[in-house]
Amino acid sequence: MRTRVAAGVGFAALLFLLVQLGALALVPTFYEQGYQTVEDPSDPTNSLVYIGAILVATAAMLAAFKFDLQWVVRGFVVLATASLSWYVFSVFLPPLAAIGASVAVAAALLVHPEWYVIDTAGVLMGAGAAGLFGISFGLLPALVLLTVLAVYDAISVYGTEHMLDLAAGVMDLNLPVVLVVPTTLSYSLRDASTDVGAGDDTGHGTEGAEAGTADVDNETEGAEAGTADVDHTSDDAGEESETDDGVRDAFFIGLGDAVIPTVMVASAAFFLPSSLTPSLGVPGLPALTLPALTAMVGTFAGLFTLLWMVLKGRPHAGLPLLNGGAIGGYLLGALASGVPLLTALGL
Repeated sequence: MRTRVAAGVGFAALLFLLVQLGALALVPTFYEQGYQTVEDPSDPTNSLVYIGAILVATAAMLAAFKFDLQWVVRGFVVLATASLSWYVFSVFLPPLAAIGASVAVAAALLVHPEWYVIDTAGVLMGAGAAGLFGISFGLLPALVLLTVLAVYDAISVYGTEHMLDLAAGVMDLNLPVVLVVPTTLSYSLRDASTDVGAGDDTGHGTEGAEAGTADVDNETEGAEAGTADVDHTSDDAGEESETDDGVRDAFFIGLGDAVIPTVMVASAAFFLPSSLTPSLGVPGLPALTLPALTAMVGTFAGLFTLLWMVLKGRPHAGLPLLNGGAIGGYLLGALASGVPLLTALGL
């Protein structure tokens, strides 16, 4: 039982790591190719506008589920998947090949929505979204974004609980709005029936924790970012049927939980002056600096704490821990690098 739980936690950490490393690898090229989505990345109102868009998107999705318009949400997520995947593939492949690869990812989700297909698409989307956000939100806007979303996530999970309703609708779509973490090699998402609104079981999912955050991801890019919206609904990590040893077959983490803290990692790597925070010289990761690395470490501290709480069988908001860890780790790394506090805060 402990081995299965440890394997699941390790796989979840690997997915988070791939999203973070992917975003860091993409940041320099995204900027060079002109993918920055705002004119003034240092303007904190960018974050407020985006947060407002998240609230509207959340309401729209809840309405879609209420009126049995799941196909609208499915279509939006698939299109967002193809769009974000194209951003990533365009860095490594010729234009036509990038389009073909992104269409193939979207088609795979429709034809064979198994957990490994969903996780692959989720990592591609997460890295692309976090990279785009990272070059578009300066240090202060990134800090505002993470702070407000952490508060919103806590309210939506512990207060209004509307993210539980959103999760109940999203979990049945079998799309990369969540990362699927199986605890057994025999697990099949297609064969499993996820009981999302079932009280505490479902609620525990780390997924739910980010319900609010996922929304953000999607919008990240604008129309394509829409995928994130779905993510957040995961606040209640759906829980699959348990095996004889009492361990669930799989648990779920909303994609937003991986993306939003990574925005801080990417922003720290991109916007801090290189004269104060030089690259650590890691091959393939020229943007990796000490503050970015410590933001990553802080995110994982929050992730392991969250998983420990979730595996005890209670629902928890993920972004307060994940975003708090990312912000705390970033500030410690920046100060250790000799960056003045006001500069680290983007002031």
